[in-house]
Amino acid sequence: MSTSYPKKEKLKSKKLIEQLFEEGQSVSAFPLRLVYLQTTFDDQVIAKTGVSVSKRNFKTAVDRNRIKRLLREAYRLNKAVYFNNITTQYAFMILYIGKDKPSLTQVESKMKHLFEKFSSKISK
Repeated sequence: MSTSYPKKEKLKSKKLIEQLFEEGQSVSAFPLRLVYLQTTFDDQVIAKTGVSVSKRNFKTAVDRNRIKRLLREAYRLNKAVYFNNITTQYAFMILYIGKDKPSLTQVESKMKHLFEKFSSKISK
């Protein structure tokens, strides 16, 4: 799996996002929360991923967009390490549930912790 984040790996389908929040399971590593759902896609991707930041906690779009950029970058850098050995397809939504603005190093360390929790949960 490459370390890019192309358009076909982005979670865009409203139906799939609704299904993800209704039927999906979650893992948390504060200030991140991962909601995931095992599903199938037409294209040959292992995971489709979306990111979200609460408007309640961050009023200005500048702050929300900055955090979303950090989340996408941390996901892009770490996905190859954790999802190379997965054969089933998943839909992911990564939520930032903290109240303060993070740095890239904080987000990346929490993302690694989150993916480790996810890997251990699905391996059981």
